[in-house]
Amino acid sequence: MSAGRFAPSPSGDLHLGNLRTAILAWLFARATDRSFLVRVEDLDRQRSRPEFERTQLEDLAALGLTWDPPVVRQSERDDRYAAALDRLTDAGLTFECFCTRREVAEAVRAPHHPPGAYPGTCRDLTEAERAERRAERVPAIRLRAQADRWVIHDALHGEVDGHVDDVVLRRGDGAHAYNLAVVVDDGEQGVDQVVRGDDLLDVAPAQAHLAHLLGLPEPAYAHVPLALNAAGRRLAKRDGAVTLRDLSPGTVWDLIGDSLGVRARSPEALLAELDPADLPRKPWILTS
Repeated sequence: MSAGRFAPSPSGDLHLGNLRTAILAWLFARATDRSFLVRVEDLDRQRSRPEFERTQLEDLAALGLTWDPPVVRQSERDDRYAAALDRLTDAGLTFECFCTRREVAEAVRAPHHPPGAYPGTCRDLTEAERAERRAERVPAIRLRAQADRWVIHDALHGEVDGHVDDVVLRRGDGAHAYNLAVVVDDGEQGVDQVVRGDDLLDVAPAQAHLAHLLGLPEPAYAHVPLALNAAGRRLAKRDGAVTLRDLSPGTVWDLIGDSLGVRARSPEALLAELDPADLPRKPWILTS
């Protein structure tokens, strides 16, 4: 199966930026004769709520978006993530990490690494050092990356040569991490086209590298511009009337259609009018 997808986290209502990305993910998939899937990324058990999953799906349907069943929930797929982690560990591609987030943030790292990159603190600990640290803290499991850089092709950004980090695969509390889950899910669901906000462009090279290590195909990427508020910050619920619940399907389509420079006010009309290659490249500034 060849598919695109929209994968929201059910931690709140979808705002205009989320809805616009969902519409564009649908457009890219249907314009290339792909299936379109919806996946509920509810790994964060503390923030995820069934009521938000329900309202998010209702909002997508209210805008006329259709998707191919079933709706997959990450909370039901721990066995798949555990199996993938075991494969990586058996291949010698993981290591235990005892660092806190603060220690990673404060550590000195190589000059070519971006801010926030893992500095390699626990990568080459001896077994004795690991045993000593286990007595103090349950370790996270990180990927032992096999490349410093990885090049992806993005439909809107061109060739992107990005840093590959030793990303967390399983947290210290035992929960599998987003970077592992999303790669496993995309591979198993046949998702070969990933359309999402360009705030995730920086993690795409590491995810593509992880897919390679798991023997999964690397998807085609399109990271679309974000919706920003008048202050230039990423749009959020606190910015006021920015959800379909605050507005109406017609008003949401008016705003999103205007942001794309089209007359279309439905998915089918958008498909007939807009070539994904002609998408605006700049962020959408919502001023009112």
